Amino acid sequence: MKAFKKIAVIGKYPSKEESTDINSQLLQLVEHLSKKPVELFVEEKTQQQLNAQTIQAIALKDIGACVDLAIIIGGDGTMIGVARNLVDSNTPLVGVNQGRFGFLADLNTSSMLTNIDSILNGEYIEDKRMLINTKIIRDDHVVYESLSLNDIVIKSGVRLIELEVMIDNAFVHRQRSDGIIVSTPTGTTAYALSAGGPILHPNLDAISIVPISPHTLSNRPIAINAESKVTIKIVHMDEAYASIDGQIKFPLDTRDVIEISKAKQSISILHPNDYCYFEMLRNKLHWG
Repeated sequence: MKAFKKIAVIGKYPSKEESTDINSQLLQLVEHLSKKPVELFVEEKTQQQLNAQTIQAIALKDIGACVDLAIIIGGDGTMIGVARNLVDSNTPLVGVNQGRFGFLADLNTSSMLTNIDSILNGEYIEDKRMLINTKIIRDDHVVYESLSLNDIVIKSGVRLIELEVMIDNAFVHRQRSDGIIVSTPTGTTAYALSAGGPILHPNLDAISIVPISPHTLSNRPIAINAESKVTIKIVHMDEAYASIDGQIKFPLDTRDVIEISKAKQSISILHPNDYCYFEMLRNKLHWG
């Protein structure tokens, strides 16, 4: 197991209602780690939030080049945003849940110090998660490109959007709907799940394609090999945009072709040794 000598702590930027709880837990974590034989950094905006001037500040963009481990306190959205920023560094992530679900940020605040100590002692499970790469091509030029840990969503603004879907250059169908979700296994417990898509285990090398409120009810979600390339052409729209992980929006044009493929990069999430994916699903989705 890898020894972690340089650690960065990153916090959610909370609302006023959340700030007291999150800041107290961040301070608890920082104080705990400062007593360990590690070099500790705090992401610069998190440091300003905490007013922790005695700890080294570091910009989010520099964390990947400087640390062995990043610990994030927040929700899945915080975790996803950090993951996209660190994806080229192979820096493993540990997530402490302050959000509603915690499918990715799975440590509880009540036991975070014990679990983090175990991880620092080499007692952890490494969970590799795939990403997808999206290119938006307009008049034969790439006008936008981004990685997603969860999904890429093509969504209409007001009225239905008509899309043509191809997989590995084979025509699949045209659909009129509110949009379409192309999701990694990680993202199948996010928007794709609420749209009626399947849950894919993170170990699967697969991608799901889920229509959003299709006009024809026979348009159903499908799962495909992650090595396939998905191409989506806009046939008709009044207004639409592409959403990356629900965090970045890019306005679309009727000339646009969207190409989606498995990314070369992946991210590593570290869990305690007793982590079980199915137990997590059972707890978060309130299964019996």
